[in-house]
Amino acid sequence: MDTKNIFVVGLEDANVRTLRRVPGAEHYRYHRLLTVADVQEGDLPIADLMDKAVARLDAFDGEIDAIVGYWDFPVTSLVPILCDRFGLPGPNLAGIVRCEHKYWSRLVQQKVTDAHPEFALVDLDGDDRPPAGMNFPMWLKPVKSFSSELAFKAKDEKQFAAAVEEIREGIERVGKPFQYVLDHARDLDMPPEVAETGALACLAEEAMRGVQAASEGYVHNGTVVVNGVLDSINYPDSSSFLRHQYPSQLPRKAVDAMIEVSERVIKATGLDNSMFSVEFFVVPETGDVCVLEINPRHSQSHAEMFEFVDGAPNHYCMVELGLGREPRMPRGQGEYRFGAKWYHRRFEDGIVRRLPTDEEIEQLQRDIPGVAVDLVPAEGQRLSDMDAQDSYSYELAFVYTGGDSEAEVKDKYQRTIDNLRFEFEEV
Repeated sequence: MDTKNIFVVGLEDANVRTLRRVPGAEHYRYHRLLTVADVQEGDLPIADLMDKAVARLDAFDGEIDAIVGYWDFPVTSLVPILCDRFGLPGPNLAGIVRCEHKYWSRLVQQKVTDAHPEFALVDLDGDDRPPAGMNFPMWLKPVKSFSSELAFKAKDEKQFAAAVEEIREGIERVGKPFQYVLDHARDLDMPPEVAETGALACLAEEAMRGVQAASEGYVHNGTVVVNGVLDSINYPDSSSFLRHQYPSQLPRKAVDAMIEVSERVIKATGLDNSMFSVEFFVVPETGDVCVLEINPRHSQSHAEMFEFVDGAPNHYCMVELGLGREPRMPRGQGEYRFGAKWYHRRFEDGIVRRLPTDEEIEQLQRDIPGVAVDLVPAEGQRLSDMDAQDSYSYELAFVYTGGDSEAEVKDKYQRTIDNLRFEFEEV
């Protein structure tokens, strides 16, 4: 079999490690196309990023077999545009945008399911009052953002006004480049209300009840396949993730409902030849589900969990689709029955004065089988200067644990963070 040259937009070392473990990886050569800093930090000049990526690809002396990515916007838009330019299989940009524009996505969902919250646009140029008919508590968020950036929960009009002010100040970082995509993309078939709204707009959604969970899968030539359903558990009394765990431990009725709704809404968006994940709120006692958001990509956060349980990271499906092939994801062939990704966080700002060393992490991973650790901040960095953080906390490390029970993955996590030595200067 010939070696395939696969260009990964925003490829970084942690995912090189995972990509080298996908089935067939011995036949793949991975190439970095743009850096993580290019696609995640600071301003996101999408036209300049496109020119930089095209120049890199044009200069490549060899066959380009696939262009793929696992990051949120702008990668989700860059990949289909680049694939189209270089004649490669790839997601359809119209489907991507329908999923990612939160208002457009809600309008699509509204046509095919009742499993969504009440929602309305917020007038960012108005008098900071909530939309008529909306009830507190509610969430405010730009119609395009990522990693819960600029997402705020408001319990009253005072918190609503404060959230609107924060969103006004920060909305252009992602909103402007997303507007560029809306203005320059072909064949979006954008409804008038979405065209009028644009990308520099804010959405209010009534808060949903229950626990969080997600489905993940892919679409290949119009056929929607759900690979699995997983749970998302928050820190106590917080909206910040503590861990994802796979497979879901919710009642079968709830899992089946998530799968059915996922298939329905993904078909309605017209998304094709793409990975996806659909985030939900679920009431376990009744099995009721409510769509939080649709992501037209898989989550790199889930890669190790699928590998722990099924025997292949979900990056496998991304690579297969990028090569124009239908994925054949294994099921239940992993080393463990459970997998989890943990978010070790700090809820106060600070300057990082010490991180766990590579040697300390390597020793820890030898001492506790089924554990991997990736650090997030850099030494000397102020936590509040990090990009792509939620509105209430700062990520210190991602910890991946595999085990044969929920108790075992919890125990491995606790032992791990007990031995991760961070030091901070208070600010």
